[in-house]
Order: sequence, then structure tokens, then C-alpha cells
Amino acid sequence: MKKLLVLLPIFLIATMAFAKQDCITIQDQILTYSTGHYLAGEPLTIGYDAYGYNYQGHMFKGSYFNVYSGGAGFTPYVGEDEIYLEENPAAETHWAWPYRDIQILMKWNDAWLSNKDCDNDGKLDRYYGYSSYIGSGAWETNHQFGEYEMDGKTCTWNYFTKIVAAPTDANVNTGYWYTADGVEIGPVLWGSFATILDVYNDPCAGDHGVEYNSPAPTGFGFYMP
Repeated sequence: MKKLLVLLPIFLIATMAFAKQDCITIQDQILTYSTGHYLAGEPLTIGYDAYGYNYQGHMFKGSYFNVYSGGAGFTPYVGEDEIYLEENPAAETHWAWPYRDIQILMKWNDAWLSNKDCDNDGKLDRYYGYSSYIGSGAWETNHQFGEYEMDGKTCTWNYFTKIVAAPTDANVNTGYWYTADGVEIGPVLWGSFATILDVYNDPCAGDHGVEYNSPAPTGFGFYMP
């Protein structure tokens, strides 16, 4: 079973109709889901929403498809494909639909996606205080679980990856980020990020353990500003 590529960066597009103030929080019930989202105009919730996002706790837990379904205007996927497609017929052609049975757990820090709006743009902050993700110390972990049938038996697999924003003094060479001292950090991902750890287990395919482990430290503290 070929594992999926890691997800695109977590997205949140929210709007705000309120006078500017310092650090608006989710608890203020002002930040809302954007136009185009199935929950457009509704305030973000403190805990898990119907899709599996917990913006307050910096987590997502649920179906791979639900990472994207709300933003595409679909209701949350909870199984029962036939019933779901009757209500959301266009979902069948969405690129993430084939991966709906994969479960995913994501965690991230404030620099990746904050749980407040301190720059008054009506959105949860990303890399607040920095001009880009580079040097911000942003990180995300991505843990996927799935199963498939092979030769009459059920095979289970899991995939885990750690992603960090590249340090300010890092440089790119042949598709890899390197520290200022020339130590390999990891493959370039989405331009500003590096993969520092990949672990994949699929006993049916004979895959076990670490596929990539950065020669540089894999602790997130190493990449903090």
C-alpha cells in the first residue's frame, strides 16, 4: 500500500466584522468560517468542530477528506458513502475523496497556526511577528492510519512525519535544506519547510520503521528562534 504524501499546510480562512482590538481569541466568538466554507459565518468553536479541527488546541483528528471537505463547501464526512454523496454529489470528484477512509491526527504550534488574531486581519495568525514561515519556528506533525485488503486479509499501515520551518540562516542545495554549518536538515517541502522525520509501517508490504531521519536534530527546540 503506497502511503499518501503529507498534507498541504493546514488552512483556515476566517472573516471578522468587528472593531480592531488586541489579540482576538476564539472565545470572543468573533472569528468565523469564511465564505465558501460549509459553516460560513458561524463562529469558530473552542473544541473540536464537526470536521475534526480543534483550532484552540492546535489539533485535527478525523477523516483525511474532512481536512478539506468543509472548505470545499461539503458537509462533514461520517461514513456511509451512498448517503453522503446523495447530499454532496460533487464530493466524489474532489481530489481527497479517495482517501476518506484514512484517519489522520495532526498537531501544530502557534507559529504554524495560532489560536488567536493579534494582527487584526480577521484570521488566526500564522508566523506572527515574522515576515514568512522562514525562521519562525513553525512545526507540524502528521500521523496517518489506514487499512486495505490483500490476499484475503486486512492489512493495516501507519505513517508519521515531522515538518519544520527552515531556520533563517539555512540554505537549499539539490532539494534539501541545510544548516549554516552545512548539516542536512531535510527535503524541501512547500518551499519554506523541511521534512525532518518520516516513519512508515506496513507489515503486509514489508515496510517497517524510519524511512528518513534528519542528520540535524529532530527535536523542535532546535528550530525555535
